[in-house]
Amino acid sequence: MIYDIIIIGGGPAGLTAAVYASRARLSTLLIEKSGCGGQMVITDLLENYPGFNGGVNGFDLSMKLEAQAKEFGTVIAYDEVVDLELEGDIKRIVAVNDAYEAKTVIIAAGANIKKLGIDGEEKFIGNGISFCAVCDAPFFKEKDVLVVGGGDSALQEAVYLAKFAKNVVLAHRRDEFRAAKILQERIQSHPNISVMLGYAPEEIIGTHSIEGVKLKNLKTLQTQILKVQGVFVFIGRRPNTDFIHKMALDEGGYIITDENMKTSVEGVFACGDIRKKLLRQVVTAASDGAQAAFSAQHYLENL
Repeated sequence: MIYDIIIIGGGPAGLTAAVYASRARLSTLLIEKSGCGGQMVITDLLENYPGFNGGVNGFDLSMKLEAQAKEFGTVIAYDEVVDLELEGDIKRIVAVNDAYEAKTVIIAAGANIKKLGIDGEEKFIGNGISFCAVCDAPFFKEKDVLVVGGGDSALQEAVYLAKFAKNVVLAHRRDEFRAAKILQERIQSHPNISVMLGYAPEEIIGTHSIEGVKLKNLKTLQTQILKVQGVFVFIGRRPNTDFIHKMALDEGGYIITDENMKTSVEGVFACGDIRKKLLRQVVTAASDGAQAAFSAQHYLENL
């Protein structure tokens, strides 16, 4: 079958694109590697998503979006895309289990978390090192933990962790946080969260479990051992563009689009965290997805 639109990725951008595309009566296939929702699934509370006083749980919102897309007729295939053949009027998507064809493609594959890249990290991933407080916070009840990062995610996760951990230390390599002021205020007023600005982790220490982290003061270059039993890493993401070739990317590997989500390849659009943009939030991902679907619809009408 040749679909009108194939959407790669089932996060908030991809799901919103699917809602708009299938509601416009376009045959729509969404290809997702694992489960729908993307990073939204592991977010305990979205406080700044419009229309939800008191916030909304990320998993709940993702399930509602998925159900909405299916209700309008979106077909979901659980498969991993490995290559794209985008020349010509019919685009071919090569995945692990099958190959799929469509007249137009929307890439919404998102971005993955970045690792610290220091000694001891790989040894303890899943055994003391986590990239998701919502997933793993209960394992660190009454323990001392380190959170690494300075953006919204790092501060939000530190506050969530403080519900479980005895002490939370928040370390950031810069002299100030990049996070929203309201989050900084919560950190500063929290009784069991302490802050170490201008510090970067150099090594995870431990034999069978984490016993501490070597931190370096980036001004004095002196190091110290912080005794913790867990480390949570929130230092950014890298775009999932390994399968993308012959398309304009920026220096960070993000897809370059115009305001209508058009890429450098005719008939191919990109939306959400995978594209070059200033603000990466669920609300902007949803906006991107709606625009991408509308642009794809316009493209199809003019074939």
